[in-house]
Amino acid sequence: MFVRYLLRINGLHFAFCTLFQVALLLLVALSNAVRVSGDGGQCGSNPTLDPRPHSVSILEFGAVGDGRTLNTIAFQNAIFYLKSFADKGGAQLYVPPGKWLTGSFNLTSHLTLFLEKGAVIIGSQDPSHWDVVEPLPSYGRGLEVPGGRYQSLINGYMLHDVVVTGNNGTIDGMGVVWWEWYSSHSLNHSRPHLVEIVASDNVVVSNLTFLNAPAYSIHPVYCSHVHIQNVSISAPPESPYTVGIVPDSSEYVCIEDCIVGMGFDAISLKSGWDEYGIAYGRPTENVHIRRVHLHAFSGSALAFGSDMSGGISNVVVEHAHVMKSNSGIEFRTTRGRGGYMKDIVISDIEMENVHTAIAATGNCGSHPDDNFDPNALPLLHHITLRDVTGTNITIAGNFTGIEESPFTNICLSNITLSTNSVSPMTWECSNVSGFSDSVLPEPCPELGNPSYDSSSSCFYLVSISGKTAVQ
Repeated sequence: MFVRYLLRINGLHFAFCTLFQVALLLLVALSNAVRVSGDGGQCGSNPTLDPRPHSVSILEFGAVGDGRTLNTIAFQNAIFYLKSFADKGGAQLYVPPGKWLTGSFNLTSHLTLFLEKGAVIIGSQDPSHWDVVEPLPSYGRGLEVPGGRYQSLINGYMLHDVVVTGNNGTIDGMGVVWWEWYSSHSLNHSRPHLVEIVASDNVVVSNLTFLNAPAYSIHPVYCSHVHIQNVSISAPPESPYTVGIVPDSSEYVCIEDCIVGMGFDAISLKSGWDEYGIAYGRPTENVHIRRVHLHAFSGSALAFGSDMSGGISNVVVEHAHVMKSNSGIEFRTTRGRGGYMKDIVISDIEMENVHTAIAATGNCGSHPDDNFDPNALPLLHHITLRDVTGTNITIAGNFTGIEESPFTNICLSNITLSTNSVSPMTWECSNVSGFSDSVLPEPCPELGNPSYDSSSSCFYLVSISGKTAVQ
């Protein structure tokens, strides 16, 4: 028996197909309302994805998956319709196989966006298809061009319970034109990202492939309880300042089982820019990253800052494989940033073919305007790195602190880095102090002279690292 019913949205009529099709959509909907257990929702406690009671296909809203037809209106109308189910258990928007060209569109609460295998959401290369929005308040302006910024391809603002997932579907930003405009200084506004979720909670991004982001691939900002799992993210090595996953002024974040290879940074933790980030005052904290494979051509596989004016703390990183990167792990800041980076434990890291394995610099990054306070000095302390191995490393470590605000309590333990002969210097240090144990090649004297206070602090932070980011 066939069931047909009529749906009216913005004057368009859409006929549903067969009962079989409806049943198929409901079956695929095992992706998903988010329920996070009470201990914080990081990697130690996966969110529970409940089936959505309602599901529709983007086909029912007139979308055409030929890679040429613009489907922005179809996505907007579908999500507007599904918004009516927010108080009825939520709903799912199903994207079947095909190439679905679109400009930017917004999600809604209690929604699952599901991309089937073979489904590719393609970002339009016409900038008029991307809305222009206000800069984030913790940045005060666009990162690349003063003023507004292009809205990301897929957006969420002040949402609760939103899932972007699939059966290894793909989101392709077609970033090459954006990279060309960036490199030629032809941008009218700062580049967009692929997925940006703002001021939201209970967010899941999983089981997808992200390609060719104009700038960032996944950007949760001002969010709480974010779970990013089993995603593959890539952009070409020559793509300028492309970044994979960017937790920004967000808390209770889990990133696990991901493969990320980008032109600049693979994973970068941020929290605002100079006086704007200081005034907004929202840190990135309680972050757990594990079982990730990272490649960063010109940046760092794992970066902290340099936009960290709101602070970064309580971060655990474990079981990461870093390859073919300019830098393995890098902490970045500069005068005028303010903020802090502290209580960070990084362990069980494998590196190969990395220029600088571990770095911390106090002279990195620009300023949004001339109103920054040069006396706003950042703090970097209580950083522990242990159980790290590396092969074909050029520089083992480069720690360059700030004279007025040295980096302190840097703790290195059980680190073995096999260096090549490219650089005569394996370690470089200034304005830094800490403790080391079983580190090869032997680190700088500033990090190699254990004191009771620093070694005790190291061991204490290691002892609580399993709880730091999951409580």
